[in-house]
Amino acid sequence: MQGSAMRFSVSRDSLLSGLQLVSRAVSTRATLPALGGVEFTVGNEGLVLRATDTEMSLTVTLSDVRIEQQGRALLPGRLAGDVARSLPAGNVSVALRPERRDVEVLAGGARFHLRTLSAEDFPRLPEPEEREVSLPARPLAETVERVARAASRDEVRPILTGVLFHVEGTILTMVATDSYRLSVKHTELEAPLPETIEANVPARALRELARIVSQDGPEEVLMSLARNQATFRAGAVVLSSRLIEGQFPSWRQLIPESFEHEVRLPRGELLEVTRRVSQLAQRNAPLRLAFGEGELTVAAETPEVGDASEALPAPYTGEPLEIAFNPQFLIEGLDSVEGEELVLKLSSPLRPGLLAPVGREDFSYLVMPIRLNV
Repeated sequence: MQGSAMRFSVSRDSLLSGLQLVSRAVSTRATLPALGGVEFTVGNEGLVLRATDTEMSLTVTLSDVRIEQQGRALLPGRLAGDVARSLPAGNVSVALRPERRDVEVLAGGARFHLRTLSAEDFPRLPEPEEREVSLPARPLAETVERVARAASRDEVRPILTGVLFHVEGTILTMVATDSYRLSVKHTELEAPLPETIEANVPARALRELARIVSQDGPEEVLMSLARNQATFRAGAVVLSSRLIEGQFPSWRQLIPESFEHEVRLPRGELLEVTRRVSQLAQRNAPLRLAFGEGELTVAAETPEVGDASEALPAPYTGEPLEIAFNPQFLIEGLDSVEGEELVLKLSSPLRPGLLAPVGREDFSYLVMPIRLNV
């Protein structure tokens, strides 16, 4: 099909939407030119756009296409997206000219000729397995958004850059940790799955899946596992990702069985105070939480920059306790907990703190403290 004169027409908006979606899997590394491209395939199902960086791949099928001739072409991904974005509204005609090794794009009075890349060098993408399990799209996306932020972005320990994805019966559990914090979310599904599923999926891929689900709004996501790949189908979009090999940390052992203090706090107010005061926690300075009788004081100080503090009522009793956290880690934890109130569980300045919703055990956010130089 590489030599056939692919020809079709499609609305500019539809083409642009498809290119913007798959371009998030286009490789930014110049190791293989074909990985910087988007594959256009015109067949019986419509126009299929594909991109991959070998770690993650995205496929979207556009069905609202007028097909004149089937075929295939590989175009530079970033350039194709920029051209589509610049085109006038309305219909776009696209035709492969094999003899000139380019694609002609016509829209209104605009005419572009884009040189093609070698389609033979574009890798074959994983296909969904016959055995797929159905997961509710919205709970899946919400769980990803609350957990994936705790995954590591440091490739030195690849195992921590993923999210442990575990489904058993009616319970979907996702876990992420960067060794400084741990986020765990249990989500109850409407129907039990026929088999137990467990995989360490790169957080980047799951964030993309959550974004796709939030935008396109499918009711279900079909998931399949094969060897070292996970494939997710959400409406007209297919996302595939390699799985991370190795043993994920025994996360249950990291959560203390008990805490000496459990303080109920207004989540929104604490989040606002933390964000406000953390402006003065610069250059790796910690955010201090000082608990006294009936009060919590949030404070930060950066030498040569300044300091800030703010107090709010807190139902705390006992000996004064001061503990410090990474400001961003604490903010992201507060932002992840649902509800107007949360519980902050503490034991000592050197032991981790835990954030959780009031009266529920479906979410936990454990964060390690920073040792204070008193």
